[in-house]
Amino acid sequence: MQRSTDRFLTTHTGSLPRPEDLIKTMYAKEEGVPVDPGALAARVRTAVAELVKKQADAGIDLINDGEMSKPSYATYIKDRLDGFGGTGNTFVYQDVHEFPMLERRVFGDPGRSRRKTPACNAPISVRDKQAPVTDADNLKAALAGVKSTGGFMSAASPGVVSLFFRNDYYKDFESYIYAIANAMRYEYEVVAKAGFVLQIDCPDLGMGRHIQYADLSVPEFRKRAQIHVEALNHALANIPPEQLRMHVCWGNYEGPHHRDIPLADIIDIVFSARPNAISFEAANPRHAHEWTLFETVKLPEGKVLIPGVLESKSNFIEHPELIAQRIGRYAKLVGRENVIAGSDCGYGTWVGQAAVDPDVVFAKFKAMAEGAAIASKQFWR
Repeated sequence: MQRSTDRFLTTHTGSLPRPEDLIKTMYAKEEGVPVDPGALAARVRTAVAELVKKQADAGIDLINDGEMSKPSYATYIKDRLDGFGGTGNTFVYQDVHEFPMLERRVFGDPGRSRRKTPACNAPISVRDKQAPVTDADNLKAALAGVKSTGGFMSAASPGVVSLFFRNDYYKDFESYIYAIANAMRYEYEVVAKAGFVLQIDCPDLGMGRHIQYADLSVPEFRKRAQIHVEALNHALANIPPEQLRMHVCWGNYEGPHHRDIPLADIIDIVFSARPNAISFEAANPRHAHEWTLFETVKLPEGKVLIPGVLESKSNFIEHPELIAQRIGRYAKLVGRENVIAGSDCGYGTWVGQAAVDPDVVFAKFKAMAEGAAIASKQFWR
């Protein structure tokens, strides 16, 4: 994981808005309409190049492929793994469910409403070994044309796969999540061998509390979350912690979030995961106050924080001075070299998600780069 040495670096969570023509093609594919695989692959490759350049132009240091090849950060696994051929899953978001009109609006999102989550109904194994290789090759080619500090790629955690895809095959939950972990290990190691930092997306450790485990007490949820992290660590055993980062969030949707589990209740479990760097929501109205947690919680040796300094569901462009303040709060508590500026979550979590205008996304990134420069002058004089 690249660390700050003379300034604050910038990055983001992963998913970025896809070009309109790519969205239409991916919609068609998800709906079973025949799509030319060669043409789709070629468009994904050019879209990655376009998005990499936009990130670099906006001042992002640690750049990724925008997840251009994936229908979503989690549900893409149904196209790469065998074993998921069952009926679709249904979800109740505990917070939104209390507000029926809002619930209809949230789940009416054109991307979210198209997501496919077939249950596990057979043994899990790797079906498409080429897909992560192609993703890595696309990012390598795109990065060759820009100036950056480094690249990263995202992959779904075993826990978030278990959240979205119901188990109708394995005898118990532990058998299921370890089967996922063993299958996902291949993709994880492909990314690492390609030389990129691997980001593991772990909303199961936050969002999972009010969806998958809404009926459990906090102590009971913590026990399940520990199993999630143990399975993740098992899958990541061959990758050095410094080549790993993880993203924890409570759901990238505009909802009340009053059922979110506090960061304080899971931070020790998060820190027990192998990845050195932790990306998490820190800008939105429900979690912006949690920076004070690090007044009493000591950052473990070797860990790096990537707090969100940009909100991921609002078209407000944060002022660079505010971004600098947000960076500074963490730097004062955990050390300037242990902070990288990031976003709360992705800007294209599902194909077609449009909470934030695509042009605004990159304006936000530019503001983050400006804010990081202001904070750098304050902390590296």
